[in-house]
Amino acid sequence: MSVRALWIISHEKGENVSLRFARRFATVEHRAKILAGSSYTAVPEDNTVLQLLLTELGLSDPDKPFVALRDDCLYRQRSPALELRVDSPGKGMLWPVLAISQGPITLACLPLVDAPAEPRPALASLLSVSQGLTLLAGLQTFLLGSGSKPDSEVLASRLAMLPSVLLQVCPLGTPLDVPLPGAPSTTTVPTPAENQKQPAWKTGLHRGRAAVNVALIETVRSMQYGNRSRQDLWDVYGTVTCKCEVEGVLPNVMVTLTLPPNGSPLQDILVHPCVTSLDSSILTASSVDNFDGSAFSGPYKFPFSPPLEPFRLCSYTSQVPVPPILGSYQLKEEETQLRVSVTLKLHESVKNSFEYCEAHLPFFNRDQFGVVDVKVSSGQLDVSKEKNLLVWGLGQKFPKSREVTMEGKISFSGPTPGPTDPLCTELTAYIKLYFKVPDMTLSGCSVDQHSVQVYSSSKQRTITSRELQSKEYFIWNSTGSAPVSSGQMML
Repeated sequence: MSVRALWIISHEKGENVSLRFARRFATVEHRAKILAGSSYTAVPEDNTVLQLLLTELGLSDPDKPFVALRDDCLYRQRSPALELRVDSPGKGMLWPVLAISQGPITLACLPLVDAPAEPRPALASLLSVSQGLTLLAGLQTFLLGSGSKPDSEVLASRLAMLPSVLLQVCPLGTPLDVPLPGAPSTTTVPTPAENQKQPAWKTGLHRGRAAVNVALIETVRSMQYGNRSRQDLWDVYGTVTCKCEVEGVLPNVMVTLTLPPNGSPLQDILVHPCVTSLDSSILTASSVDNFDGSAFSGPYKFPFSPPLEPFRLCSYTSQVPVPPILGSYQLKEEETQLRVSVTLKLHESVKNSFEYCEAHLPFFNRDQFGVVDVKVSSGQLDVSKEKNLLVWGLGQKFPKSREVTMEGKISFSGPTPGPTDPLCTELTAYIKLYFKVPDMTLSGCSVDQHSVQVYSSSKQRTITSRELQSKEYFIWNSTGSAPVSSGQMML
């Protein structure tokens, strides 16, 4: 995958627009001309590209919300891949122009598409789209850091560093890495071994024991309502991170992900720019489309040339039939007390061995706790009267029945009001689960250490791990109102 051009634009709600950075790669443009043949469209001047981008993003004229060439249903775009119509005798088009925005900064690039222009290939089948977005996201993090609007002096200094950063992460228009947040390392480059050729864009070599570490982490989210009129929601998001420590120039590596025979195919796969090649069928499975069972189901092979730093090799989503912990939460008001009833059941497919597992029950918009008379069938209950919070520590295992319960009453008679939340009024309340299960994934996806191939003459140690963790895992009170989403949970 290569990039024909890169642009960085700053603006304030469509005003004070300026092109802060632009870079074209002549060798990649030459390849684009050869591949496209008679359908080739040259990249116009930067000012022309700027105006076309602003029009497509709706920033050129805020008082003119409808632009026929942009908003007509016949030309509806699939963001973030834009189509820029260039004024030329052949009415050429630049596609796909990838653009992402955060705060006052918009980053855009035009990746090289090594496929026939007609019929236009599906976005999901283009590795260049996935890697181009990863490159833009990395540059965005480098420029803005953790905030959305950095100090103008900081942004200016990082933009000044960008040419040297691109020499390292995107030499000659070919993304090989993403920049680290903040200033790049200024350490000197060690002299490589005589029988190795050190790439000019790499900042250093590893010295020490050779090792390849691959970590697979799946994160599960859930919204459970305990009510037939509301559909429970859950999703699984997985990431594979790698760290390669091999003395000398880092060799090529291949990591293979496998699924069990009855596992659901991985979807929405995004890969790091260092991935050198990929079967297009891996990228076609999408959670937006209806699943018909015919999608590619592995094994998923990712050959890559690793950067020196730890990096995220790929990410994916997966459809699983049930959440790992099913819960029921009932909260009823009885005179001056609340009756609490909770049941949590661990699904039989989940390994009953936790690193930690806790259930937090906050009570908002009430006086502080008075008398708390609550019993649990397993684990330990901690009461924080200042925070109006019950913390139910379930330990590292569920009982043999895989089911635990909580029953009791709570009165509120504290001298000062407790914490407030505009959402959780009256009987609108929730339980939030925090847990981590080592050595398992909900989708069944795994990385066998023997399947990790390192193309090097030296021996190295391969370490693989996997784990399942929760994030935004809510169980809402079934006797009260709760926020409901009519669509799929978004990552």
